[in-house]
Amino acid sequence: MTEVALYGLIKSLLAQLLMPLPVSIGLLFVGLWVVWRKHQRLGVRLAGLGLAVLFLASWAPVAERLLTPFETRYPALLHVPQRMPFVAVVVLGGGWQPDAPVSSVSKLSESSAIRLMEGIRLWRQVAELPLIVSGASRNAAIAPVAQGYAQAAQSLGVPEAQLQVLDWPTDTGQEAQAVSQLLGKGASIILVTSASHMPRAMRHFQAAGLSPIAAPTHYLTQFNSPNSVRYWVPSASHLHKTERAVYEALGNLMVNIEH
Repeated sequence: MTEVALYGLIKSLLAQLLMPLPVSIGLLFVGLWVVWRKHQRLGVRLAGLGLAVLFLASWAPVAERLLTPFETRYPALLHVPQRMPFVAVVVLGGGWQPDAPVSSVSKLSESSAIRLMEGIRLWRQVAELPLIVSGASRNAAIAPVAQGYAQAAQSLGVPEAQLQVLDWPTDTGQEAQAVSQLLGKGASIILVTSASHMPRAMRHFQAAGLSPIAAPTHYLTQFNSPNSVRYWVPSASHLHKTERAVYEALGNLMVNIEH
């Protein structure tokens, strides 16, 4: 394993361990162990803290307040500015299931499918430009998601000649460097990724010497009504929002360290 791959693996592992659910379960088990060691007051407090973390992380008023600052950093790009000298539309990688017995579009994860749909929507406004799809996998046994993007894009009417596939970058920083090497420093691009991921992506692409304009998509917040019962009941969907907020906060911290 190369140093770059090992570094990426360590970052991914640390991020997963710092998610609300592992933290909550860890506190709960430590609390029970402390109770077993006859320190009941401390053990009950630790276990209670674990349950409180899980409750708050799964509760919309908390989850949405944590994630909204990331998703609202850049406005949605409804129309491509006609006077800007863009050279490409770039869709960043996500996840997919290459061996699933379904259509090329259905093989993409939810976030990947939405990113690709948004990228194609914007590309149709400037169809003379290439549509660049990016992303590999840290697991060598899984085919790069960029290849899945290309298959799905062609099935949706994007000509193969208009597609450029970057199937080796395994993280956002590498994607930025790959696009910079392909298009050159200073290139103006339309950058498509999930809204929560966009602030970190913009920093990486700007650091790589590119001039991106943000085209965020796949929003998880902003559109839920506080008047609904679902908003106030803890749920896995709200927990996912908190996980995204924590993940992006850690990712932005790493950008500060790396740049």
